[in-house]
Amino acid sequence: MAAGLVATPFQVPPKRFPVAAVDDILREVLGSYLREQTYEEARSGGMAKDIAEVIKARVKDLMIPRYKIVVVTHIGQLNEQSMQIGSRCLWDPASDTFSSYVFKNASLFALANVYAVYFE
Repeated sequence: MAAGLVATPFQVPPKRFPVAAVDDILREVLGSYLREQTYEEARSGGMAKDIAEVIKARVKDLMIPRYKIVVVTHIGQLNEQSMQIGSRCLWDPASDTFSSYVFKNASLFALANVYAVYFE
């Protein structure tokens, strides 16, 4: 280590990220926005973006310090097909976490993921 530099040890977050509360937010937001919606390709991209912004704002309202929040949403047509969505993240399992929820109605499905990454 160079002279004059002091290594700062990794600090464990004082408060764990509230996954259960975020699960509730995902369930509420997706349900309220999409319960009565039918799938329309032209609107799905904008709806996914709007829903992601609402989710991010609601999660930030929990005021959990030092976590960076990333929200990813997908909306697709439900029409007797299958789809697999994967993601990879580089993180510390001791402090970083995620929450995920899948919503379905008669014509569409939606997946929302919230990634919480602790920032020193």
